[in-house]
Amino acid sequence: MAPSKIKNFFAKKKAEAKLKFGGAGPGRKLNSTAPSPASSSKAGSSKDDVYIPPKRSEPSAQAKAAANAALARFEGKDKKEFNTSLAAIRAQVRKELEAEKKAKDEAGASEQQDGERQSAEQDADLKKDFAVQGVYFRCPMIGEEVLPYREWKGRIKEFLYEQLAADRGLTACLIIYNCNPKDKAEVCIETLAKCVENILNNPNEEKYKKIRMTNRMFCEKIKVCEGALEFLQAAGFAEIELDGEPHLIWSEDNIEPDCSVEVLLEALKASEAIPLELDRNLQVLLSSQVKRSNLPPDFFRISPEEIKREQQLRTDALEQAQILKTKAMREKEELRTINRYKFSLIRVRFPNGVYLQGTFNVYEKLNQVLEFVQSCLMHESAEFSLISPGGQKIDEPELLDKSLYDLRLVPTVVFNFSYENESRGLTDYLKEELMLLIQSF
Repeated sequence: MAPSKIKNFFAKKKAEAKLKFGGAGPGRKLNSTAPSPASSSKAGSSKDDVYIPPKRSEPSAQAKAAANAALARFEGKDKKEFNTSLAAIRAQVRKELEAEKKAKDEAGASEQQDGERQSAEQDADLKKDFAVQGVYFRCPMIGEEVLPYREWKGRIKEFLYEQLAADRGLTACLIIYNCNPKDKAEVCIETLAKCVENILNNPNEEKYKKIRMTNRMFCEKIKVCEGALEFLQAAGFAEIELDGEPHLIWSEDNIEPDCSVEVLLEALKASEAIPLELDRNLQVLLSSQVKRSNLPPDFFRISPEEIKREQQLRTDALEQAQILKTKAMREKEELRTINRYKFSLIRVRFPNGVYLQGTFNVYEKLNQVLEFVQSCLMHESAEFSLISPGGQKIDEPELLDKSLYDLRLVPTVVFNFSYENESRGLTDYLKEELMLLIQSF
């Protein structure tokens, strides 16, 4: 742009000069006489009267090269200065945009960190009020750790997949049972069993030895379950492409060594979920510590938020109705309440002011509570009884065989401990090693 403007400027000046001086006529010497009109009309015919400027010599090649080099330097310098300015502007804009983006990212990260920190602080504050920090399990088949349910499910899955190389068929059966939702696993097992039974019952029917992997039944009932493909491979199926589509083709030669289809079918039907044992999460508390009665989310069948919402709706409905509850209504309300819980927190208060605390499944028997208490006593053979909050002794055989759910001992209950008969004089209660578990604040 700049060089063209300069060239236009000089072209304009040249045109103005030509217009101004173009009609002045030929020049003449100052000491010459004025030409006659005739001679004036024939200007150029007389060499003495007309001034003829000397002809300029053609510039040398060296001069032309120098002129071209100067022009190139001028144009290059101007272009360079212009482009440098444009690049600088672009760089500055880019720098400002990057700085703005960085500031936004840092602000967002800071807000996220603040939110996470506040959430963690709120969780910590809530946990301080919990009577117990969670529900924990053991899995003797895999290890001795005490872990939450979700962690155990991940540990079990990891353990099973590690065993595939050693025994693919039987391990695949366990994976189907333990690594899929129960409803999907049941449908998958039923479908796989049907596929294998068809081969066993119809050994000469080729149609039962081929499964199209794009088949809707296969995709919805088998492919969606972990362990299903491994089971089919162990049973003799191999993946082969036919007519541009993937198929599973059965052959007796593909069956896992030291195995048979009959054994795998039996294992598929007989396998079970790897059991988890509820850990009692035994704690010994002082009277000042049993004030904490809130339960963590693991105790509930539904989320605490849903429970609060449900409670509020019922409260509002009762206030509007303003009716007296009948016995049947109270029982129905009580059942609705305890049905929310999967576990019950049992506490036993001893005469010395110490509390024993343990976690139980709501369907465990009351007798299991007594066995738990007995195992913690310094004198395990001593006679004792547990007294309910209503003052009733829990010693009737028909009560001991009932579940905590049936006895409405959900979600928390506090029993009073009492030695009976010849053991009344005993003043020692819990084992010494358990007394060391007393929590301090």
